[in-house]
Amino acid sequence: MSSRLFLSVLAATITTVSSAQQSAEKMIQGVSFTNVHLTDRFWAPRIEINRTVSIPSAFKQCELNGRFDNFALAGGLIKGEHKGDFPFDDTDPYKIIEGASYSLAVKYDAKLDAYLDSVITLIGAAQEPDGYLTTCVTNKCTRLSRWWGTHKWEKLNSHELYNCGHLYESAVAHYQATGKRTFLNIAIKNADLVCKTFGPNEGQKHVPSGHPIVEMGLCKLYKVTGDKKYLDMAKYFIEETGRGTDGHRLNAYSQDHMPILKQEEIVGHAVRAGYLFSGVADVAALTHDTAYFHAICRLWNNLATKKLYITGGMGSRAQGEGFGPNYELHNMNAYAETCASIANVYWNYRMFLATGDSKYYDVLERALYNGVISGVSLSGDKFFYDNPLESMGQHERAPWFGCACCPGNITRFVASVPQYMYATQEDGIFVNLYAASNSQIALGKKNVRIEQSTDYPWNGMVKLTVNPEKSSVFALKLRIPGWADKEPVPGSDLYSFTTPLKNAYTVSVNGRKLQGETVNGYFVINRRWKKGDVVELALPMEVRRVKANDNVRADRGLLSYERGPVMYCMEGVDLNDRHVFNKYIPENATFACNYEAEKLNGIIELSGTAKELDNTNGKVIEKDVPVKLIPYSTWENRGADEMAVWIPAAAKYAKPTPQPTIASRAKSFAIVSAPIQKDGIAIERREYCYGVNDQWDPITSDDMSKPYWYFCLKEGTEESIEYVFDTPETVRQASVYWLDFDHYDGNYRVPQSWKLQYKDGDDWRDVEPLNAYGCKKDCYNTTDFKEVQTTGMRLVIQLQKGESGGVIEWKLN
Repeated sequence: MSSRLFLSVLAATITTVSSAQQSAEKMIQGVSFTNVHLTDRFWAPRIEINRTVSIPSAFKQCELNGRFDNFALAGGLIKGEHKGDFPFDDTDPYKIIEGASYSLAVKYDAKLDAYLDSVITLIGAAQEPDGYLTTCVTNKCTRLSRWWGTHKWEKLNSHELYNCGHLYESAVAHYQATGKRTFLNIAIKNADLVCKTFGPNEGQKHVPSGHPIVEMGLCKLYKVTGDKKYLDMAKYFIEETGRGTDGHRLNAYSQDHMPILKQEEIVGHAVRAGYLFSGVADVAALTHDTAYFHAICRLWNNLATKKLYITGGMGSRAQGEGFGPNYELHNMNAYAETCASIANVYWNYRMFLATGDSKYYDVLERALYNGVISGVSLSGDKFFYDNPLESMGQHERAPWFGCACCPGNITRFVASVPQYMYATQEDGIFVNLYAASNSQIALGKKNVRIEQSTDYPWNGMVKLTVNPEKSSVFALKLRIPGWADKEPVPGSDLYSFTTPLKNAYTVSVNGRKLQGETVNGYFVINRRWKKGDVVELALPMEVRRVKANDNVRADRGLLSYERGPVMYCMEGVDLNDRHVFNKYIPENATFACNYEAEKLNGIIELSGTAKELDNTNGKVIEKDVPVKLIPYSTWENRGADEMAVWIPAAAKYAKPTPQPTIASRAKSFAIVSAPIQKDGIAIERREYCYGVNDQWDPITSDDMSKPYWYFCLKEGTEESIEYVFDTPETVRQASVYWLDFDHYDGNYRVPQSWKLQYKDGDDWRDVEPLNAYGCKKDCYNTTDFKEVQTTGMRLVIQLQKGESGGVIEWKLN
């Protein structure tokens, strides 16, 4: 049986697995990715690059970095040491197998099929007789024991259940794509162990999952097998969140700070939040639990109205990889992890399936075209972990990471994009995304073939040819994106367009224009359809200026630009002087939109005129310069350079390129407080320290919008930052702006004390201060000292007891 035929049969048999569920016809059902074949020039090439480059590249990295060896070692197939730095390294192969399985179902590859079989054989060999499967524990890797302890399931943050969740998702995908049960049986054996080990009964462990995703994975197993204990287990983990039943410390990082039903604000680790609330949506839908669904609606509203990046990213802080306070949306220091954007898609997709409201797809599409695919290079072999909305050129994609969650996640996600195109409910078909494609859709007992002809997202003209198997009545529901109607994120005042659309969207059937209002964001055409009926949707592809809510401090005085679902940015490589921050674009500026087939794999480029603040001779002169904007997702594909999504709308918000200073000319390093022992001699380890001499002046001590340095995981220690000069400098004054802010995993405070040292030959000597060393926040602390001529200066900082700290800017004169 072919994989495509197998999936068609499978889809028809697993939609209802319990009499407790609603009938499949009444629930909104996604249309399998195997029934949607993309032929467009936006997604189809990306999916093919993912199949031919990203997936093989990621598997190669698994080979090079010992991911497969760990399974072989656990299975007794080889001898050696466990490799890798994290207990969740097992998930890298799982995620890539999932993506490869999606690819197999769309385009069969015998070599890839056999390769997956060999990897699955290794995984099976590593599984213990009772079903347990986490290689670092089986391999007794004491180097990682700080994560997992001394025995199975000991620590909440061990990631054992996280490994299980990705195992289940991957195994289900492989089963659906190939019909083989080899991987699925491994997952079922493991899930049965989890159901025995965790739960409310005496002798079971009473804890949440620690790093959510097992909840989604268990729900997928339930849908495939019909075994309700998997759904019950998923619900238990959700209900146990924030209870602290076993006495463990509650914390936001693990999304375990309070019961979900009591939460009002989305906080903590962003990826964990997205995965957890996706799992909650699954469980709420399958069990008809309105209380949990209302809870995640509240949390979604908090995200959409106060914490969502215009690119669809989420999570503003590197600390804890998570959310900051409401309206904290840094640009250059935006974390916006690639995995978090993917989790945002998962969550919004499930919210749509539960409600049929297009606002969730508006956020999904925003993430899809911007914050997700910015995470992978156009070549398919380099990745971003975090996705900033500004850069001074310090950001570059990498082929792999020590913590490699994002590359594997990209490979599995891109392969699955077709599944987000359509959905069905009773006698209705939701058309959620637009892309040239051929699709076969089962609508109850009806079969409908839909062909989309469009050059979306570059062109707003969409032609849908509807071919029902036989003439029949049903509703075709066309999503009218928020950007084509009223607002960037419907129902949210976080972002707004500064100018109205000049043209409205139009809908016609067989050449006859239709009038009507949208229902939950969908234009509904309910009629008797026959073969060859043509629907034409015209969406206005106008360049829109977007303004952020005034509470978003980082975006005041700035505007962003979007056309259709695509966010744009200014990149240095397209500018005469390669500088972004010394320019502004007046609100009345106009843009020409041209398709550039040879640029960045083919894009619509926006061309116009900007104002530049030229500071070449120390005097600022304003002049007109040509400017080009490119899709945000394509930046840093021509080398590292300056970039900005949010662009000043007036001169006072632009920053003339500053003249070099003693500090800005220096190389900056942080000195690790604990020395490394080498041959019995203590030596200092220096780490490049970015941001403290970048000439961006902060507004307050909690202004993390631009680069700064913080002493990660250090509390109460003595820390040092060092400037190294190419040639001797004469220095007599230093000014330091301290970092100070609250964080759920530990606060950052101004120091207890500090001092300055200068390099004298091979020695470091204290300067002779002429006034006190200040430790005030929200201002520069300036100290004068007896003039020195030196090749290096050192800032020696004593952190407060029990507190960490950091430096935003350190100037020298």
